[in-house]
Amino acid sequence: MQRREFLKGGLAALGLAEFAAAFAAGTADAAVGRALAQWQPGHFQIHCIYTGVCESLFLIYPDGTTLLIDVGDHPAHKRGKLAIPILPNLDRHAGEWVGRYVLRVNPHGPKVDRFLLSHYHSDHGGGKSYSAGPSADGSYERSGLGQAIDFLTFARVVDRAWPTFDDPLPKDPKEDGAMVENLRAVYAEMQRRGTKLEKFRLEKGSDQLDPLHGKVGGFAVRPICANGRLLLPDGTVKDLYKHLLDAPKKPTRFNENGMSLGLVFTYGKFRFFTAGDLSDTIADPRGNRIHTENLLGAASGAVNVAKVNHHGHHAMFPDLVKALKAQVYFACMWDQLHMTADTMDRLADRTLYPDERLLCPAVFTPERRAEDAGKAWTKDVPAAVYEPKHLVFDVPPGGETFDLSFVRAADESMTVESVLHFKTRT
Repeated sequence: MQRREFLKGGLAALGLAEFAAAFAAGTADAAVGRALAQWQPGHFQIHCIYTGVCESLFLIYPDGTTLLIDVGDHPAHKRGKLAIPILPNLDRHAGEWVGRYVLRVNPHGPKVDRFLLSHYHSDHGGGKSYSAGPSADGSYERSGLGQAIDFLTFARVVDRAWPTFDDPLPKDPKEDGAMVENLRAVYAEMQRRGTKLEKFRLEKGSDQLDPLHGKVGGFAVRPICANGRLLLPDGTVKDLYKHLLDAPKKPTRFNENGMSLGLVFTYGKFRFFTAGDLSDTIADPRGNRIHTENLLGAASGAVNVAKVNHHGHHAMFPDLVKALKAQVYFACMWDQLHMTADTMDRLADRTLYPDERLLCPAVFTPERRAEDAGKAWTKDVPAAVYEPKHLVFDVPPGGETFDLSFVRAADESMTVESVLHFKTRT
């Protein structure tokens, strides 16, 4: 089998030896050793930006519309043995590193069309206790988004519960209140600079995140979850927490991860899933404990590429994996406990669906390789992520194929170190 024949055939029906050879073949791609090529009109790009401390995705639509999903910051370097490499280094905070990355790849320089915050946790939006210092007027801490606005301008922000921050419950000051307090001040500064803010709309046919710079055939953005509710394909909304709110003894707080926003992006035959940290265990109306991820698959349907929920930390339950049927699963990471072995077992489980798939943490450290040596799913992990990488997916018009580039994260050279080419599975 020739390299190009394999790559255009995707990861289909391969034995272990061929699978390993395909990963090695990616290092022979013509792009390897060069700086990542700039976005081309008509292509859909998904950038998973590695910092080692936060989650951040940067999307460029085929018409050039840009969307930054999350940019957080927190002291992950203090995790001791659980810490993963902080890159490029600790001289700057994550908000600056992400901002600098976006400046390198954004076709519009510092101008970003939209920012979407998946939920109110500091590793996704920044916080108050760990920052690059206060703003000039002292109104907020420059952490995550609050620092990214030093480098980028945003036309619009989409937030899960703007402006009241109480859907479905007010934030508990003892839990996420400090983060939300800082976020309010950051949003106020963004508004002062001209940014528009709006609440995420969980409704069928929503145009809230559609392309802005021209019509794009076959491109669509479909909301699938928000604030503990699922949007099903027929347009009905399933509220997973309503029975708890309606109970005589109402809860005072919910797991913030369970409130995460989720979306499916479609470009021709290609589909991409992302849902923040969506994960929770709740009692259903009959008192049975359920994993909310198991219900999410009814809203998402099948995709080709999926960002794993909650960084892969004891996440991605069987019914969701069975529904997604993804060719590639990837994770934004800041801890050795991300992409835990039980998550990897589920993602690799061929009884859920038989097709081959790539399990792609942003880094698979020597500690994890030693700990998980011999596990069956390790054959699905590419050697390209033995060192930390930015992950860049590029989808050409029609979405019949897509590429995954592994980009050096240790510096800002944007050097491509390996490339895999896939035929989109339908």
